[in-house]
Amino acid sequence: MLVSEIGKQIKERRDTLGITQPDLAEMAGISVNTLYKIETGQANPTVNVLNKIADILGMELTLTIKKPEL
Repeated sequence: MLVSEIGKQIKERRDTLGITQPDLAEMAGISVNTLYKIETGQANPTVNVLNKIADILGMELTLTIKKPEL
């Protein structure tokens, strides 16, 4: 999944829950500017930051191994 897709899902979930960017940024311990950049695909957040945001929003990060193309 691309960073822009992750950001889009974070924004959609945040909007669904009625959480503002400033509130989510504060809960996640990041700046509003950083959250904006994550949501718009302009940032390359760490796994820790993504995990913290996902936990706050009731989301889950999963990692899968791609099947090799033959």
